[in-house]
Amino acid sequence: MDKKLKDAIKNALEQFGKRNDFNTKVFLNTLITVFEADKPYLEKVAALDAVFDGTPVFESLREIFFDLLLINFFTEDVQKLEEDYLESKEWEAIEEETLDRGTELLNVLLYLKECEDEDIEPELEDFLKEFLLVEEDEFQDEHRIYEDIIANQILVESSLEEISRVSKNISEFSEIKELFYPIMGFFRDQQPNENEFELFIKNSLNPDFDSAVYSLLITYNHK
Repeated sequence: MDKKLKDAIKNALEQFGKRNDFNTKVFLNTLITVFEADKPYLEKVAALDAVFDGTPVFESLREIFFDLLLINFFTEDVQKLEEDYLESKEWEAIEEETLDRGTELLNVLLYLKECEDEDIEPELEDFLKEFLLVEEDEFQDEHRIYEDIIANQILVESSLEEISRVSKNISEFSEIKELFYPIMGFFRDQQPNENEFELFIKNSLNPDFDSAVYSLLITYNHK
């Protein structure tokens, strides 16, 4: 398992546990066992769900960790499979079966991996226009999903208080609502010091979830 991904999981859970005043060590170790298991992907998904089913306090992170399991598959597990596995009928069937799983955080994580590979600094405009291609006609689904972020790009130059205020007013039906504050917070400041991180939490409407996601992104982006 990639060390950076493992550290991202650890730091995310620690932040979540800190806001809820409980120790996350056992849960972390159980998850790592799932991620590192030499099993087919769908068996890992089932194992991941079983872990969350058994510890409901972490439920809000379930789909975020589905994203992370998929990232782990792309970076580690797929190396053990046939070269064209991601083009196979088997993988197509898996994609169809898990179509309603995960979150839009997956795209951010894939973008950060691409930035690492190409040795460039992540930027919100680059993420939207060059990675998601939201301005291209054939990618209007992405434009619809990220519409609130597209419309509020200027917030990366603003305060966390203002980002929080805008996030509060995003429609409940928006697919990006839950992730708006931590994603915007990350692109605003990718290397916050302790005081800045606490300010991020202070302005959050959902501190345990937001701090976990922000910490995850910071760690995964760490060079």
